[in-house]
Amino acid sequence: MKRLLIALVASSFLAAPMAFAQPAKPFEVAQMKERHVEKKVYKHGNKKIVEKHVVVKKRWARGHRLSPAERRHIAAVNDYRRYRLSAPPRGQRWVRVDSNFLLISNSTGVIVSIR
Repeated sequence: MKRLLIALVASSFLAAPMAFAQPAKPFEVAQMKERHVEKKVYKHGNKKIVEKHVVVKKRWARGHRLSPAERRHIAAVNDYRRYRLSAPPRGQRWVRVDSNFLLISNSTGVIVSIR
C-alpha cells in the first residue's frame, strides 16, 4: 500500500508542470534581434586603433509584449494622420520606434499592428 501511495505522489509531482503548460499561440512570435559589429580603424602615428560597436536592431512582431521600461522609452504619435495612420481604437495608441509605427495596447503593452 505504501509503495502505491508513494508512486501516486511521485507521478503527481511529474504531471503537475505538464498540466499548467500553455500551448503556444500561433501569432505570438518573440521579438527578433539582429546583431552585428561595426568596426572603425584609425591610425595614430605607429599605433592602430580599432573601435568596435555592437549594433542591435529589433524586429517587432504582432503579439509581442512590450515591457514597461520599453514603453517609457518610445515616442508616442499624437498626429497619426500626418503619417497616414488610422485612428487608434479606445485603449490603444500609436508609437514610433526607429522607422516603425506600432499600435500597442495601453494596459498590457501588446503589439496589435505594425506599419
